[in-house]
Amino acid sequence: MDVGALFRLHGPMVYRRALRLLGRREDAEEATQEVFVRVMRSSSQFDGRSSMSTWLYQITTNYCLNQLRDRGRRRQLFEQNMQEDDHKSSVSVGDLVLLRRLLVEADEKQAHAAVYVYLDGMSHEEAAAVLGVSKRTVGNLIERFLAWAQKKSQALSAPPPPSGPAKTGREETKP
Repeated sequence: MDVGALFRLHGPMVYRRALRLLGRREDAEEATQEVFVRVMRSSSQFDGRSSMSTWLYQITTNYCLNQLRDRGRRRQLFEQNMQEDDHKSSVSVGDLVLLRRLLVEADEKQAHAAVYVYLDGMSHEEAAAVLGVSKRTVGNLIERFLAWAQKKSQALSAPPPPSGPAKTGREETKP
């Protein structure tokens, strides 16, 4: 396998994928390099059951989601370094920040399904092909992710409890 030719052909797709998931150009560049290093090391694992681009797509997604999970300061980094990618998106930056926060803590299979369907706009059938599962399984993964994400996002957006003594509504007045 000629990794140089593979990089020229699929490098931009891998970079866009990494940028979409990681949010920062520097991280996307590093992820792109790491993906192709992994391809060099594991080229024998490509069995041809899927297309090369699908295989690279999966490697990139797995690598990026692992990077998100491994970040100790992930919440802070998302808020401080969020940049829009070069492509116009119907997803707002705030929604992307929330989605990335949720993906960090989500079940791995549910996170993959959510990325494919919500970030990439894939149909359940397309996501099933990439994930190697049935269309019904993708639907179940999405349902579980949405139920979990709704509870989690409500917790994230809930106002903090008041601090200090509770007010009774009666104020003391001095004569």
